[in-house]
Amino acid sequence: MRGIVIGLVVMGAAVLPAQRRNRGETGPRPVLPEGAVAEGKALYNGTCTGCHGIDGLVGDRGPALAGNRRYLRSTDQELFEAIRDGIPGTLMPPAGLPDEVVRKIVLYIRSLRATAYDAPVKGNATRGGKIFWEKGQCGQCHAIQGKGGLMGPDLSNAGGQRTYSFLREALTQAKPLPPRGQQPVRVVTADGQSVTGILKNEDSFSLQLLDASEKLRMFERAELREVVYDTKSLMPADYDKKLAPQELEDLLAFLSRQAANRRRQQSGDSEP
Repeated sequence: MRGIVIGLVVMGAAVLPAQRRNRGETGPRPVLPEGAVAEGKALYNGTCTGCHGIDGLVGDRGPALAGNRRYLRSTDQELFEAIRDGIPGTLMPPAGLPDEVVRKIVLYIRSLRATAYDAPVKGNATRGGKIFWEKGQCGQCHAIQGKGGLMGPDLSNAGGQRTYSFLREALTQAKPLPPRGQQPVRVVTADGQSVTGILKNEDSFSLQLLDASEKLRMFERAELREVVYDTKSLMPADYDKKLAPQELEDLLAFLSRQAANRRRQQSGDSEP
């Protein structure tokens, strides 16, 4: 199918909830049905990859349809009409496919852009919460809704911001460099005191870090004998070994349900 969905992509970040309300969409989208998404993927890869890349990656003549970018056509109805009817003035032609086939392709495209909160999960979130706070010891560094540690990023909106695959990779694949804002650092003062922590701010004259006791420390560079930047992240990347397969799925299910922005929408609160 030549040029399926070409022209759907334009800028960079997922469509905002406020934009969805302006288009008449209210409340969070329902969780994607896993079986229909799998069917849509097979249909997409069998008909759309001549122009768009396989599995939503960039193709030879059409844009990539996955990723956290902003799209001109982002509602299910807009995607459906673009595929079924084509996009005038572009290389995107009508698909010539039955409506039920188009709808399954739309579901798959939406799954490519979905956050973990929108994606189907295999695990049990209740059991996963227990693993997060106990066996996984995640709460020693990470906080959720004000509970937990400060050394790592707050995860109150992990499922609403990140994809399911991102969360899985964070738990199982070591990064070559520490993530931005999570740089481990050790400083040695002029009097020989050694302090380790996470770098929070620095400039030519000073350095600020959060130490192991979660105390914010400020140092003038003139008073430091040594500054060592650790290239290894403090985030463990072996949860697929520390946990049984079902435990890992449960932990991922728990993280995927952490979506502070969705909770605000469901309670009727306005967005900041």
